[in-house]
Amino acid sequence: MEHDEHSESQSNGGDVSSATAVLLGALAPGVNGPTWNTLKSAFLMLGLCLAVMLGLAFSSSDSSLVLHVGFLVLICLTLFFLLSWFLAETGLVSIEHQMREMGLNPKDALETNKKSE
Repeated sequence: MEHDEHSESQSNGGDVSSATAVLLGALAPGVNGPTWNTLKSAFLMLGLCLAVMLGLAFSSSDSSLVLHVGFLVLICLTLFFLLSWFLAETGLVSIEHQMREMGLNPKDALETNKKSE
């Protein structure tokens, strides 16, 4: 009985996996929470890589390399802060709303099937 309740909540769109949510975030209008968390973790990994590159550039004592990596760090920080500001202004979209926008909500599909009968 418990399994049936879980599968019913999945069919209503209440229990969506993170991978599905990120895919919906990439294809549907707006940004949902899991997609934003994935973007933040990608920026964190990029920041770590750039920090290592900057450390290596300083250790090589090549001023042009330090300048170029520093410019990449500046671009990365600017992009992250602009994305954060934009999402603070517009807000996040729920996964259910994105599913309705794309016509993937199983509940809506059942209602349209009932109307066509």
